[in-house]
Amino acid sequence: MPFRYILKQLLLPPGVLLLLLLLGWWLRRRSPRLAASCFVLGFAGLWLMSLPVVVEWSARALESEAPLPQPQWPGLAQRAEVIVVLGGGRELADPAWGGDQPSSLALERLRFAARLARASGLPLLTSGGLHFGTQPPSEAALLAQSSAEDFGVAVRWQESSSRTTWENALNSAALLRPQGIRRVVLVTQASHMPRARWCFERAGFEVVVAPLGYLGVANGRPGGGWLPESKALWQSGLLLNEALGRLLYPLLYRQP
Repeated sequence: MPFRYILKQLLLPPGVLLLLLLLGWWLRRRSPRLAASCFVLGFAGLWLMSLPVVVEWSARALESEAPLPQPQWPGLAQRAEVIVVLGGGRELADPAWGGDQPSSLALERLRFAARLARASGLPLLTSGGLHFGTQPPSEAALLAQSSAEDFGVAVRWQESSSRTTWENALNSAALLRPQGIRRVVLVTQASHMPRARWCFERAGFEVVVAPLGYLGVANGRPGGGWLPESKALWQSGLLLNEALGRLLYPLLYRQP
């Protein structure tokens, strides 16, 4: 298993919060005050991450790109040349389907991209490779298959080598630049869009953003979202990963 994956899971919540709880238990006799601090931090972090209201507030801070208005969808062909939909993970070996399938996050992006493609007539490019030892087909290929079979929209290009958003952009440029394509409609989650746009613009594209999946909206829960939910814990993890990505990408990646 790649060291980067292990390190990421341990240093990002909820992994680091569980380590704090474990550390607190280990220190309970050696240093009761430090142990209590670890317990409080670990418990408070897990509790906050599980609150829908915290997801709502956090998402509002990250979702800075406005949605693409539906009346503009038919005219996208005057503003761009291709719709790029970014992979969002996969579900492994689903016995109902007889193999790997795009994740719910990826299918949400694909559905939106297919709507845009039908409205505008623009071709599709799917982007996403293999992660952490997964076997072919790539995420791009899974999305292309689903696009054709489930949404009736054929995919013209598949970028099947990328493992990061930065590689999504660079590898898409390698496919599209030789054909003179410089203007893209970019489809991904609203919280991910600023980082994705940053990458694609540095790869030489003019970007029309088409974000979806906004989480920074009224959560609609009884009590305003102050009761813990397992779904909120997962969403908080996505948002924290995005916040960290925005901090690190300008440090890790340079203009190609």
